[in-house]
Amino acid sequence: MSALWMIALFAGTILLDQLTKVWVVAALKPVGSVWIWENVLRFTYVENTGAAFGILTEHRWVFLVFSVAAIGGIAAYLIARRPKGLGAAALVMIAGGGVGNMIDRLRLGYVVDFMDVTCIPGWKFVFNAADTFVCVGCGLLFLALILAERKERLEKREEPEGEKSDG
Repeated sequence: MSALWMIALFAGTILLDQLTKVWVVAALKPVGSVWIWENVLRFTYVENTGAAFGILTEHRWVFLVFSVAAIGGIAAYLIARRPKGLGAAALVMIAGGGVGNMIDRLRLGYVVDFMDVTCIPGWKFVFNAADTFVCVGCGLLFLALILAERKERLEKREEPEGEKSDG
């Protein structure tokens, strides 16, 4: 994944998150909730002062500091190591989602959430596009790590007997 694609994915992630939140504030804040798919998904306006999915409310500065550290670490890794492919895309999605929610925390003092999944028994969380990018990015990163490990094991099997390393 080239630097240009990473920048475009990063900017697109943030832009999509912020545009959905602008729409949510305009369309849902006055009415509260709208069913998208009856008994499965509704869009519900929520002002979340906690972390992802509403956990640990009222700790805004902790989340800002953690977000800055995590996004900074991801950025440093991307610049220093220049990863390619799925792993790079996953890290960019995680960083973009983090920045999207950080924008809300700095600008509003809370994060605008709206995706309310109702078909999962016991599920009481409302989330947004940024949370989705972070979660999908984590899943893709996990997949990228599994695929990289698999590739490494296959390559080790294919090494001729005389060329095997000790490590």
